[in-house]
Amino acid sequence: MQLPVPVGETTPGPLGRLRAAWRVAHEPVAGVSRRTRLAACAVPLAVLPSSLWRLPAAFDRGIGAGERAYVVFLSVLSEVLAFTAYGLIARWGEVFPGWIPLLRGRRVPVKAAVVPAATGAALLTFLFTLLAPVAEAMGTTVRGDDLPGDSPTEVGGWATASFYVCYTPLILWGPLLAVLTVAYVKRRRAVGQVSIGA
Repeated sequence: MQLPVPVGETTPGPLGRLRAAWRVAHEPVAGVSRRTRLAACAVPLAVLPSSLWRLPAAFDRGIGAGERAYVVFLSVLSEVLAFTAYGLIARWGEVFPGWIPLLRGRRVPVKAAVVPAATGAALLTFLFTLLAPVAEAMGTTVRGDDLPGDSPTEVGGWATASFYVCYTPLILWGPLLAVLTVAYVKRRRAVGQVSIGA
């Protein structure tokens, strides 16, 4: 039996229900500071320009179907991985969501969130914050090879400028993830101590 809708209110359509579900799923948990929320929002935004910059390459005429799929997959995967940082401030990072069988409603073990986040933060900081700028300054790839002549950093003009504008924010990905990981550990420990003391 469906309850009547009060006068003056409309039944939310699919888009309204989707927005409401999104808000509930991504609302920060109690104890998350404004700065931590901003850091969580900044991670996907720092990755987005490079993901968008790569996409036109997938539609070049000289590129094969496998390379095209790889470029699109890499862009989407980068953004999905960046978005998982939001789990370090949202409820789904502390309690398994209802759609996960056998685990739904259970507390997420701290290590299950912290180990991948800390590993990711270390790798991303090494790759994008340390290694890539050093390789760029030396004029090599991150593997130490000479840059090819058609590299975006070698062609000059707008291609080079757009590359730097889109890829420079990646420097922030690892450090922001590290900050979120530390904040997550502190918050979960504080909640654990409160529940033990109660």
